[in-house]
Amino acid sequence: MKRLIFILILIVTLFSCNNVETQNIDKKSFNVTYPNLKTGNRTLDLAYRIAVGDLFTNIQDYKSKLTKLVVPVFIAGIDYNNPWIRDAAINSWNGASFIIPGIAENTLYSVIDKQENGKLKITGQYWDGMLWTIGAWNHYLATGDKQFLKQAFKVTKNALEFYEETEFNPEYNLFRGLAWSDGVSEYPMKYADVNGESGAFLWPKYHSDKAYPEGYGIPMMSTYANAIYYQSYKLAIRMAKELGESQGEWDKKAEKLKHAINKYLWNPKTGQYSLYIDEEGVCDITEALADSYAIMFGIADEKQIESIFENKHISKHGVTCGWPELPRFKKINRDGMTFGRHNVTVWPQAQGMWADVAARNRKVNLFAHELKTLSANAVRDMQFSEIYHPVTGQRYGGMQMSNGKMALWKSARRQTWGATAYIRMIFNGLFGISLSEKKISFHPVVPYELNDIKLSNLRYRDMVINISIVGNGTNIKSFIVNETEKREYALSNNLKGEQNVEIVLNE
Repeated sequence: MKRLIFILILIVTLFSCNNVETQNIDKKSFNVTYPNLKTGNRTLDLAYRIAVGDLFTNIQDYKSKLTKLVVPVFIAGIDYNNPWIRDAAINSWNGASFIIPGIAENTLYSVIDKQENGKLKITGQYWDGMLWTIGAWNHYLATGDKQFLKQAFKVTKNALEFYEETEFNPEYNLFRGLAWSDGVSEYPMKYADVNGESGAFLWPKYHSDKAYPEGYGIPMMSTYANAIYYQSYKLAIRMAKELGESQGEWDKKAEKLKHAINKYLWNPKTGQYSLYIDEEGVCDITEALADSYAIMFGIADEKQIESIFENKHISKHGVTCGWPELPRFKKINRDGMTFGRHNVTVWPQAQGMWADVAARNRKVNLFAHELKTLSANAVRDMQFSEIYHPVTGQRYGGMQMSNGKMALWKSARRQTWGATAYIRMIFNGLFGISLSEKKISFHPVVPYELNDIKLSNLRYRDMVINISIVGNGTNIKSFIVNETEKREYALSNNLKGEQNVEIVLNE
């Protein structure tokens, strides 16, 4: 184990020596812990090793907008040269803050800049920029770093104020903004009509007469974006409590937003949330990430949750990012094998979130399907690809406009959030790990063909945790910590040193 950690530190160091400014980096950037997985299933174990390998492959130097220093960060993938705001948040949230917290922190800071008035701001695409707060909060829970939390609270407070001023629609009590994709292939032609280009965010440029007069100009109000805003309000409250700061009106705003999401965006026709609503009505397209977030963040009630699980479209190779097929793609799909890039394809980052909510709701078979399909695809390719074909499971970029023509795009290689999506399946799903202000909890979901699994050397704050699980299913028969049986399935975050957790499951 010590040799492996040394090798990983060496890799990071090599990535970070091409610029003298990296000498200013705090040593915590290179503080690496490798949690080792053993399930008895070669495919699962190898996929996990590939996932961690892809995570390390995508550590690169980047000049931080905030500190102006060149620091090692997680870039979006091997085909990219920089971090993206939502990737930075999701990779930290998916498990990078356990494995390499210093670089996860660097990456979160790398997409923050200062406004002219000196306030910290989130950079990048605006509609899901508040994912940063979710990643930052999880980073704090994993590390206990109060200094980081103080900065994260400032960013969150400033960002909420900014978006309330620029993108909030008081008539609906919803925020304007796209759904999860920046590409036109997720949307009906109304929002895909951008003069043959691929970016849906270009819509106001070509429809100035229809653009909303305030903010960025896109009039749609998506479930995806509003679920993220709702969670950001709730996390702002929790940040404030931790820091002894004022909580303002965030709780009232959150509840009003939740009510509006369910009033305008819940679709009884599909039994799921709608892609968006605008002045012309709702769009009946559904997407995996929006519904996952609605469940995960507590927006959906019990009946809605069951309805989503019953109605969500699951392909042979995983949950599809969207459904049903858009008419323009259905028209060209004569062989049943041609799909839109952001419509009926399988994206691992969506699989990771869907698997998480399936596990949280004790849907063992749904969880196992995403775990098995993603691990098999990764082991076949020896990497985590950006997108997979829903029928064949092969790497597949999907169809989308490019320079005025419909074209087959590539599926980017070694995509970081695809790799960390799998890590999330292992940490949050298989071992049932969840974090709160006071503890780390365990509610594992073990598929029935597994029986004896172990996750060792997981670093959490000032402790290293070794977890052993015997049995399968979701019901905990016994929970033992350091040879002492406990009634609560959790460890307090003030413990130190090695903690050995033994869990016995009984279906």
